[in-house]
Amino acid sequence: MVNFSGLTLTEGPPIYLQITTYVKRGMVGGTICHGDELPSRRVLSVQLGVNPNTIQKAYRLLEENGLLTSHAGSKSYIQTTPQTIATLRQELLEAELSAMVSAVKAMGTTKEEALTLLSNLWEETL
Repeated sequence: MVNFSGLTLTEGPPIYLQITTYVKRGMVGGTICHGDELPSRRVLSVQLGVNPNTIQKAYRLLEENGLLTSHAGSKSYIQTTPQTIATLRQELLEAELSAMVSAVKAMGTTKEEALTLLSNLWEETL
């Protein structure tokens, strides 16, 4: 069963997008795998303290992206392949790095300064 205890909802992006991003990051990171069962929409709604329609929207988006399979009245399961994981990893990295580059440029930082800092932080972080 996919565990959502690590998901901290924040201000900003809509909750359904935060849920889908959490699932995608879990898939890329290997903590959510092909065949893993997701909590029912009602159970996750209660766990996260959000409207069940929000969970429904997140699950529907995951289904539309081919990452989730479910049938009316039955359980929902993660559906993935190595190619899907590679594509998700690329999409997530591009989104995160694009936001970071925009913020760094807005601060007047040069590419060289940013790369040096990134390299230093990379070595310090496990």
